[in-house]
Amino acid sequence: MFITVAPRTSGAIAQLIVSPVLGVVLVEFANGYAYEYTNVSRRAICNLLLNRNMSLGFWVNQNCINPDRTLTRDLCFYTTDGVNRGAAGFIGA
Repeated sequence: MFITVAPRTSGAIAQLIVSPVLGVVLVEFANGYAYEYTNVSRRAICNLLLNRNMSLGFWVNQNCINPDRTLTRDLCFYTTDGVNRGAAGFIGA
């Protein structure tokens, strides 16, 4: 089950979707790049959902990008010449 995190003011994060059961986080950054993070701390995900004042950018850095335990998968679409076309609304679909 995936839950869309309530929108908050963030210069870096456009959309954040989490699964506290699976330990998976889908992040779409404001620049259009999108990533799937697996093996994210389930406790950290629950904490994010309960604390509405938490910075999304800080949370993603501390719990998805920086930990050695997480695995990352790029969700962006690329053209044949290697140009990133962003998530193309993939996360919100």
